[in-house]
Amino acid sequence: MKIRFLYFEDCPSHDEALRRLRQVLTEEAIPAEIDIVKVETDEQAKSLRFIGSPTVLVDDKDIDPQSGTQYGLACRAYQLEDGRISPLPSLSMIRRAVRAAAKKQS
Repeated sequence: MKIRFLYFEDCPSHDEALRRLRQVLTEEAIPAEIDIVKVETDEQAKSLRFIGSPTVLVDDKDIDPQSGTQYGLACRAYQLEDGRISPLPSLSMIRRAVRAAAKKQS
């Protein structure tokens, strides 16, 4: 399983998002390595198709594909299962993406 974690330093939620990602991987007993990418320029953001910090890609798929296609150095908002907006993906959102990828590999 390929996991990439992209973040922009100016957005304060990336530390907690990375902690949540690691928590899910531990709970699901998935020994995947996380490729952590610090996005520093607009050019880099465009080339990585970075829609905001934090972004989690599992097997090159965004865990929240409905987020949009505006690329650049920005903080990201996630729509949670209950409709609220959050700067962090929920544990269940991360878990769904990880489980779907694991299922495809088995």
